[in-house]
Amino acid sequence: MRSNHVRLQAAAAGLAVAILVLGGCKQGGEKGGVTMPPAAQEMAAQKPAASTPEVQRDYAPVNGLKMYYEIHGTGKPLVLLHGAFMTVEAWGDTLTELAKSRRVIAAELQGHGRTADIDRPFSYEQFADDVAALMRHIGVDKADILGYSLGGAAALQAAIRHPEMVDKLVVVSGTYRTDGWYPDVMATIAKMTPDNFTGTPIRDGYDKVAPNPAAFPALVDKIKAAEAKVYAWPEDAIRAIASPTLIVIGDSDGVRPEHAVEMFRLLGGGVFGDIAGLPRSQLAILPGTHHFGVMFRGAWLVPMIRDFLDGIPLQSPM
Repeated sequence: MRSNHVRLQAAAAGLAVAILVLGGCKQGGEKGGVTMPPAAQEMAAQKPAASTPEVQRDYAPVNGLKMYYEIHGTGKPLVLLHGAFMTVEAWGDTLTELAKSRRVIAAELQGHGRTADIDRPFSYEQFADDVAALMRHIGVDKADILGYSLGGAAALQAAIRHPEMVDKLVVVSGTYRTDGWYPDVMATIAKMTPDNFTGTPIRDGYDKVAPNPAAFPALVDKIKAAEAKVYAWPEDAIRAIASPTLIVIGDSDGVRPEHAVEMFRLLGGGVFGDIAGLPRSQLAILPGTHHFGVMFRGAWLVPMIRDFLDGIPLQSPM
């Protein structure tokens, strides 16, 4: 099963922030009198599961990259875009379950996992162009796209820049403006250093698959540089997205709930559905869930995403 690895990856993403908050704790350790929370210790101690068999794995020549991707399952194509520092394995059982009824294409973005970095800054726009080029390379004219965090913003840009290639869109814990994040998120990212990741699952996972593990400090620097650039995509650009969109955040996410509601309204939400009918887009706020905890909510996310992508209507008793 892939669930152990999703816990490793998602815990690592959270640890990238929590390390600074907790004074630089490593797995199961203490520093400055602060101990890593027990749940984080448990997740960090788990070992990655064996890879799923019968999966197509390859590299695509994309805009100067050798972009790594995997294809799982058959059916209508669904592209998965991971969060910062993550790899394909981060999707865990969510990928496995979605692949039971979909042709899931899970990519690794520039500088992440098995996709080696090149001399080019990170940007959501460039990530989106890379994804579109990957789709063309493997012969996919149009697909649903699901992105988490950094991948959620890249998915939004794919819908803006390549609307003809995006059918439905799922944006999980992503934003279209810098101020969609709580200020603490940006402040924490600005303080990150490569040393903060030493001994954490995120660094260990990167080292196991990256073509050049010594490039990890460059990945950290590029993530910081990208996030330091204030972005605010025009509301008209969001409003013009034709793809029906499912927006998902945790109720204690790094994304402000007000921002998610604003995005939902721009995409057609914010109506009295009993009279006006249900809008083309949907909003879900997961209870008791923080930013990286969203990745643990596969039991909630998978049926929600399936119903949205398949267009299954609400069954009302009225």
